[in-house]
Amino acid sequence: MRKQILLLLICIVIPSCFLFAQDSTMIKKDTTWKSGGFLSLNINQVSLNNWAAGGESSFSLTGLFNYFANYKFDGASWDNSLDLGYGVIKSDGDPMRKNEDKIELNSKYGHLAQGSFYYSGLMNVRTQFSAGYNYPNDSVEVSNFGAPAYITLALGMDYRPNPTFSLFLSPATGRITIVTNQILADSGAYGVDKAEFDAAGNKIKDGKLMRVEFGAYLSAKYQNTIMENIDLLTKITLFDNYTDKVASNRTNIDVNWDFLLTMKVNKYISASIFANAIYDHDIDIPTYETINGVKTEVSKGPKTQFKESIGIGFGYRF
Repeated sequence: MRKQILLLLICIVIPSCFLFAQDSTMIKKDTTWKSGGFLSLNINQVSLNNWAAGGESSFSLTGLFNYFANYKFDGASWDNSLDLGYGVIKSDGDPMRKNEDKIELNSKYGHLAQGSFYYSGLMNVRTQFSAGYNYPNDSVEVSNFGAPAYITLALGMDYRPNPTFSLFLSPATGRITIVTNQILADSGAYGVDKAEFDAAGNKIKDGKLMRVEFGAYLSAKYQNTIMENIDLLTKITLFDNYTDKVASNRTNIDVNWDFLLTMKVNKYISASIFANAIYDHDIDIPTYETINGVKTEVSKGPKTQFKESIGIGFGYRF
């Protein structure tokens, strides 16, 4: 876990760098780049000693980093963003566990078509930093860096009526799901084809490490300073898979929604509210029941996943 915290600090301290090289004689004076972002480190501690009302002591640490670099000139636009998040929590009697883990990179290039519409191409990459477990079982990984990783490539139209809002729609989108952990791939995790076994239980064919889908994609994003020292970033993506072999799944649209509200108290103190909702028909979520005092898995199936966190701590906007 110490290595994971060190990795988090490295990724936050060293911002994403977008390097561009070109002949100085070709640079036009009115070429415009806009960049900025937000860095926060939230700490929460509860300490109880002989507390009659009950409860338990805990300590949590969460880091969030958001950076953007956008270019716009002469009918061309190029938007880039990097979102990182990592957090750990420690409660009495339990080992340290992670409660936040996110890596997301976005890049979208467009050329003006007419008015506020742009011909655009988009790339989105999502994965995580470290291993995840289905606690209290902390011996079997259910995720890790690159397991899963999602890569989305899309061509379509982007509607940008103002600098704060964009709506991207693509009828031609490829999405690649990667599961680099062979054990997870063999089980068919995250929608990849599972391994094949003979009657004796011997594996005769490895599970696939990759799944390729083709479909329609919609992405909407709003980012603005809604009040003095209060910034809002919210985005939603929808994906409908044309190539799903199961006809009934064609009505199931994958959804990913992010919400981040940051409030600056002073130069270095800030508060943040983060929420994330996901529905992916290819991800099976276990359902548990307590049977004879033992937590037992009784079924698996797709469900809406939701996560939220509220934090106050050190923050810096740039």
